[in-house]
Amino acid sequence: MTRLTIRARLTLIYGGLFLLAGVVLLAVTYVLVDQRMPQPLGVKLDDLPQMRPMPDVPAGDQDNLRRLVLQVQSEAKRNALESLLTQGGIALALVSAAAIAFGWLLAGRALQPLHQITGTARRIAGADSAGRSLHERIALAGPRDEVRELADTFDEMLERLDRSFDGQRRFVANASHELRTPLALNRALVELAISRPDTAPETRRLGESLLAVNERHERLIEGLLTLADSESELTERSPVDLAEVAGYVVDQVAPPDGVPVRRALAPAPTVGDPVLLERLTVNLVENALRHNLPTGGWVEVRTGVVAGRPTLTLANTGPVVPGYDVETIFQPFRRLSRDRTTAGARGFGLGLSIVRAVARAHHGTVEAQPRDGGGLTVTVTLPPA
Repeated sequence: MTRLTIRARLTLIYGGLFLLAGVVLLAVTYVLVDQRMPQPLGVKLDDLPQMRPMPDVPAGDQDNLRRLVLQVQSEAKRNALESLLTQGGIALALVSAAAIAFGWLLAGRALQPLHQITGTARRIAGADSAGRSLHERIALAGPRDEVRELADTFDEMLERLDRSFDGQRRFVANASHELRTPLALNRALVELAISRPDTAPETRRLGESLLAVNERHERLIEGLLTLADSESELTERSPVDLAEVAGYVVDQVAPPDGVPVRRALAPAPTVGDPVLLERLTVNLVENALRHNLPTGGWVEVRTGVVAGRPTLTLANTGPVVPGYDVETIFQPFRRLSRDRTTAGARGFGLGLSIVRAVARAHHGTVEAQPRDGGGLTVTVTLPPA
């Protein structure tokens, strides 16, 4: 059942009250007119014998004449009251229709501030869930009434959320920068220790293990920094062709993995940060290669313009992904259940999170769909150039 909007309900209330008032006014007018119109000749038909006789008219004709006059005047009164109801009802219907139309316009004008609040909230909610658009404010003008208080309260909430998200991003970025220095120092010390000629084989193996752990931590810090940068508002944009970016990335990352990569790279011009868009493509390709089949797997990269918007689509074979787990893989540090127990070069759960953050920074979208037989199809849609 479709519910009426507030504007429609207000219009119905206005129109209903106006119609009710008009009906009451018409009824009162009818009663007053009926009471104010006297009986014809001031008598009833039963009082005819008591009326004063007319000397110039025969007695029998006098009664007939009076009776005829009474009937004519009674008919005139009845017609007058019926005309009052008919014409008044038509006028009431016309005026009520005009009142409903004006009520619709007035309700829309009265609700305009609420539409402004709703539009701002929708833009903030739809643009970025990471808080990048929280700098926008309603800044409603006008008298300080209930709607103005609601808008001001909403602006205060946005201000607090904006400060909170900015503080969170600064903390991640600062912590990541601070952690890079000790990690670099650890790597230098371990490399120095295992590079000595007199280093024991056990110590060398231990040092190599420590270097592998240190490298993993460095990749984690790099991912956190990239995620923090991706969630910041873009200040500079330049023309970028997704086909060129995808071709360059495939040339760089495909050969070491040994998985065939199919290309269908049509021009897809857009505007944005080339470094972030390259990182987005790298993460998609590396994720597709990492989570592929041991044998017989493949990766397909497509670019082009779909419905007027540049699109990057990446499909890959791999394990079956349940539909309810698709949204999970876009969350930071979240992986599919099978990946939590898989040994080897598993990721940190930041790859697709960075992809979504970069797409949102460019006012784009990312969608993932499970493929029949296993794997995913990830589609990135960006604004046209």
